Amino acid sequence: MNPAPSKISKGLALVLALAAVAAFHFAYLLPHSQWLIVVFIYCLISLANLASGRMAFYVGMAIGFAIYAPHLAFFYTVFGVAAVSLWCILSLWLGVFLWIGRACLFRFGPVVWAGVAPFLWTGLEYFRSELYYLRFSWLNVGYAFSNSSLVGFLGHYGVYGIGFLLVAWVAFLHGFRRFPTPMRLTYAIILCAISILPASLRVPAHQHSVSVIVTGVQLEFPIGLEAKAALDGALKKYPQSELFVLSEYTFDRPIPKSVRDWCKSHHKWLVAGGEEPVSAQQYYNTAFVIGPDGEVVFQQAKCVPIQFMKDGLPARDQRVWNSPWGKLGLAVCYDASYTRVTDELIRLGAQALIFPTMDVADWGRYQHELHGRIAPMRAAEYAVPIFRLCSSGISQFVQGDGHVAASAPFPGQGALISANLDLPTGGRMPPDRLLALISVAVTAALVVFHFREYILQYGKDTKSSL
Repeated sequence: MNPAPSKISKGLALVLALAAVAAFHFAYLLPHSQWLIVVFIYCLISLANLASGRMAFYVGMAIGFAIYAPHLAFFYTVFGVAAVSLWCILSLWLGVFLWIGRACLFRFGPVVWAGVAPFLWTGLEYFRSELYYLRFSWLNVGYAFSNSSLVGFLGHYGVYGIGFLLVAWVAFLHGFRRFPTPMRLTYAIILCAISILPASLRVPAHQHSVSVIVTGVQLEFPIGLEAKAALDGALKKYPQSELFVLSEYTFDRPIPKSVRDWCKSHHKWLVAGGEEPVSAQQYYNTAFVIGPDGEVVFQQAKCVPIQFMKDGLPARDQRVWNSPWGKLGLAVCYDASYTRVTDELIRLGAQALIFPTMDVADWGRYQHELHGRIAPMRAAEYAVPIFRLCSSGISQFVQGDGHVAASAPFPGQGALISANLDLPTGGRMPPDRLLALISVAVTAALVVFHFREYILQYGKDTKSSL
């Protein structure tokens, strides 16, 4: 017999909500505490037993605001009072998770809820991160493990796959006592299979075909000949460097002649951020590649300009640079946060990724640290090295196993970072990308079904009151 779920009291709901908030903050802020994110998930799954759908939605919103607003306090620096609206929009997704989750639990029972929960979680997380206008992928469950020693292993599942598996296991264990005995074994076998399969099907490590010595200089809004002087200093310290990198928006125009002449006189390659004008008002936020002849040999515009900011037009297309050392993928700043952007570079054969980035110093240290979680996860997912050069830190060289082998400090104006990038013959694609799309479809079906039921019930209640 499948017992009906029991509603929890307001007192217990408050304890679970506070525990969820504390666990999320500790998972992101305390070293070696990433697994506390499991406590966060357990509390959310437990809160599906709230007395009403309305209460579930508001509790989810409150939890979301309590975790997102402190971590994203820099939104206020960037957007002013509009940041409150953005925090609320991010919080909305947790409210929807609990609202739809409670409806599934009380209508279909704990067995179905345990099976639906990971799809609902992943569908909402992927949609809010990648698919709609205000997409923002930071603070996902998976990114809590970016600074973990296990990131190389977890990268086999993908950032969304990590969240899917954790929610699936927590939902199963939470409802274990309510499951019919045969169903317990069935769920356990399925979960073990999907947990083991990605790691057991590991693609053997790609052989390193060639390497390139890359050096970057952190410069924020350099003026005059400051960029050229910084390149002179970098060359003096790292004379063996073959490729130099400057940040996004190093220049507010195409690469100036003085810098192109520097490449020609020293016979060096350079990746630097600038603007490709389209009209008097519009431009493409572009990463330019300057060859040793001083000419632009490749360029890639930003695919997803930042909302509400003057950040150029979306890129017309994506390509990889067929460099002298192999295929290199360029993603400008926040483009690295979107798997739908970086996945395409791997599909095109990128053997390493370069991320010219501008994080303004005024946004604060924590914003830079939070943004710094993206590159280790991407490297671990694709098994390719990443060189991320930021205007004011935190620049990173990340090996293909997700290990950060070198970094430059915040704010670090003029700080250098140099690395030897061993290019594998190719990267890999994590399995969660297809799973995320399936989850979006399942979530959409759940939302439509729930709204239909809600409207029908509302109509019945209205007729009975007349």
